[in-house]
Amino acid sequence: MAQMGESELAAFLAETRLAVLTTLRDDGSPVAVPVWFEWDGDVARMFSGWRAGKTHRLQRDARATLLVPNHVDELERWVAFDGEVAIRDHGGFELADRMAQRYWDMERPERRAELESWRKMASHLRLLELRPTVVRSWKG
Repeated sequence: MAQMGESELAAFLAETRLAVLTTLRDDGSPVAVPVWFEWDGDVARMFSGWRAGKTHRLQRDARATLLVPNHVDELERWVAFDGEVAIRDHGGFELADRMAQRYWDMERPERRAELESWRKMASHLRLLELRPTVVRSWKG
């Protein structure tokens, strides 16, 4: 398996990509969901509603994997972060707002309306921080 170098990994993760967050159910079986993410070189950050299933699963068992795959039109590549996720009561909306500017076309009225609805429930959004203990990557 050919791993990405540090500069390749940084460039890959700097692009706007969906990731897949895998958490664990009560019985230990995995649950994977797509998420927006932000990587700063040390920590992967996501946001979630306080009542969301992923938030409840992470409260019970903080172990998770965040997989960032290639786009369909790219050569096969991926990065996976394994570790534990810390849930923060503050900062969820600020991250959601910042990432909406990146992931959405904010000229569209329905996107602005959705972001405004998140602003109104900002106290219900949680910041999820995964500081990986293992970073795996592959390039084809």
